[in-house]
Amino acid sequence: MSSLHRQERLLNVTGAGNPEELRSIREEEQNRLSAVLSSSPGIQVIQQLNELHDAIIVRALELAESELERTGFGNPPVPYAYVLFGSGGRSEQTMSSDQDSAIVYADPGETADAARCEPYFRELGRVAVERLVEAGYPPCEGNVIASNPEWCLSMTGWEAKLDGWFDEPSWEHVRYLLIVADARFVYGNEALATQWKNRFYRDVLHNPVIARRMMENTLRHKVLIGVFGQLLTESYGEEAGSLDIKYGAYIPMVNVFRLLAIKADIRETSTLGRIRALADAGLITEREQLAANEAFTLFLRLRLLSMAKMEDGQWIGSGKVPVKLLASEWTKPLKKALRLGRKLQRQLEKGIRDRFGGR
Repeated sequence: MSSLHRQERLLNVTGAGNPEELRSIREEEQNRLSAVLSSSPGIQVIQQLNELHDAIIVRALELAESELERTGFGNPPVPYAYVLFGSGGRSEQTMSSDQDSAIVYADPGETADAARCEPYFRELGRVAVERLVEAGYPPCEGNVIASNPEWCLSMTGWEAKLDGWFDEPSWEHVRYLLIVADARFVYGNEALATQWKNRFYRDVLHNPVIARRMMENTLRHKVLIGVFGQLLTESYGEEAGSLDIKYGAYIPMVNVFRLLAIKADIRETSTLGRIRALADAGLITEREQLAANEAFTLFLRLRLLSMAKMEDGQWIGSGKVPVKLLASEWTKPLKKALRLGRKLQRQLEKGIRDRFGGR
């Protein structure tokens, strides 16, 4: 995207007066990016897509605030932060993107606006999510979303929830903690988001039980390459012969570098940013950094290729790519990248067990 085109597109988003306009801008830009995907670096397309998604989310929140003011809820009674999780938190969204989000708002204390806080932010979460649905972003299937009161809390409420997850590290609670690790501030008061993440890191480091449980969760998706170097494709059904890029390549590498970053107290949320930060900290070599960058960039590109456009203009993606449709020059790099992913999983497991014990 040229600098002029980028500025024009962002101005169009900023000036949009309703979700329908935001959806139209999104679809137009995604069509353009889809058309140039084959001739553009995958990471460049991902960066442009995520810049677009961020701008649309910010504008939707501004529209939601204005709507609440018009309908009698007034302005935000205290500062708040809107954060993204999942691929949005990692700045790795594709054409198809659902909503994974939360609201963190400041403790009102004994101010005159204290009674307004909970009703206001619950309504803000509901309206913001609805307007983003209208703009083409479906809600998270797991209900990890700002319209869910469990994910729309004051700082004190969030601290109590985090404490509960740490005190009872069940599979579900550890999954939530890993979700929080990917949280990225996108709108509102960034200091609140930073304070919230600091509370997470204060308790997650040096906790043997949490570390082991996170490792078990992290390694649940195996890299899809066999002992003889063959690609492990779907065996049955309509997608027989397809490789699950999302859960057999992309997610395993996301998970490994997320946990390595947590262990190292690295606050970066994007996977490539985590790889760079680990190298800067001397925790992986320059050679390992280059190999990981190359592998992950390939996975990002293949994820984009798994997208398909529906008749209503929406994009969907199974995350699966038919092996027979892969360009022949990609097969060798893909196998190399998958072997690296398998090696990283084994190294992570050994490192966690050596440090914290366990079977």
